Amino acid sequence: MAERIAILTGGIGSGKSLVADMFRQLGVCVVDADVIAHEITAAGGPAIEAVRAALGDSAIAADGSMDRASVRAMIFSDAAIRERLEGILHPMIRDQARDMLRRAPGVYAIYVIPLWWELRQRRSPDIDPWTVIDVDCDEETQISRVMSRNGLSRDEVLRIMAAQATREERRSQSDHIILNQGSAAETETLVKNLHQRLIHS
Repeated sequence: MAERIAILTGGIGSGKSLVADMFRQLGVCVVDADVIAHEITAAGGPAIEAVRAALGDSAIAADGSMDRASVRAMIFSDAAIRERLEGILHPMIRDQARDMLRRAPGVYAIYVIPLWWELRQRRSPDIDPWTVIDVDCDEETQISRVMSRNGLSRDEVLRIMAAQATREERRSQSDHIILNQGSAAETETLVKNLHQRLIHS
C-alpha cells in the first residue's frame, strides 16, 4: 500500500474529476469511489440484483444498469432508501478501493470520495486518512456546471447541494483547499504545488 492515503473530496460540480486527473498525470495513483460505484452498478455488475431486490424494478434501466436518475429521486425523497442503497454499495466500494489502495505505489495515493464529510457524520470512516483535500468553488459556479453537465434544473441542483455538507463546513474541516474556479492552467498550478508539498512532507 502507498505510505499515505489522501482523501480528495468536494461538493457536486466543484471539479473533483478534473483535479483527480491532474494528480494522475503527476503519477499519483487515484482510486475513485464514484468510478467503482458506476462499475458495480453497470449492467451485469455485482450490485445490480441486490439493488433490484431492495428498490424494485424501477431502479433498473432498460439496459440492465442501475437507473441513476430514478434512484436519485428515490434517495432524495426518502432517507431510509438512501441508507438501504448505501448498505448495498458502500461495502462493495470499500472492499474494491482497499484492494486497489493496497497495491498503489508511491509516497501517497488519492482516494476520491465525493461525500466524505457526509459519510463521516453518519458512520465511522473506512480509513483514517493522512490528509484531506477539498476541491472548492463558489456555489453559483457549482450550480451552472451541474445544470450544464447533467441537464438538471436549478431547483434540482439546489436540492442536491442542500443534502451535502456546506462549502464552509468542507473548507473548515479540510487540510488543503484547491480552488477550481479560474482556468484549468491555474488549477493545474495549484495541484502541482500541493503535490510537491505532499511528497516532501
